[in-house]
Amino acid sequence: MLGEMIGEFHGKSTGMRVLPGDDYRYVKIEISYMSQGTLLGEPAQDMGTLETFERLPGQTYGSGQGMLFGAGGGVIYNQHGIGTMSGEGMSSHVMFSAACQAPTDGPLARLNSILIVGEQDIDAEGNITTRLYEWK
Repeated sequence: MLGEMIGEFHGKSTGMRVLPGDDYRYVKIEISYMSQGTLLGEPAQDMGTLETFERLPGQTYGSGQGMLFGAGGGVIYNQHGIGTMSGEGMSSHVMFSAACQAPTDGPLARLNSILIVGEQDIDAEGNITTRLYEWK
């Protein structure tokens, strides 16, 4: 069940590159990003890298990792999800889940015992809006 919204971030894609796919008929796209927002009420900065590929026409699958930095300490996360491309450049809507490794005490410690589910909107200019929810 989808729980409360625990964070929101706004940022931008900072780089992209094309990588060989696992099969000669496909390529992967590596996307790096940076954003700022709040997580569990704490200001935070987020940076990460995803590898994504089109697995069905118009649908992408991606996985990646990142780091969050804030007053509550540093958090490492791994994520994976699926996206739907809008047809306007690289713009897409992505749904994902993430698992975190956070400090064992302090305001972000709760992240160690929850699964995050989120959605992300990326426009044609690389602007990113991310909303994070606790899965209960």
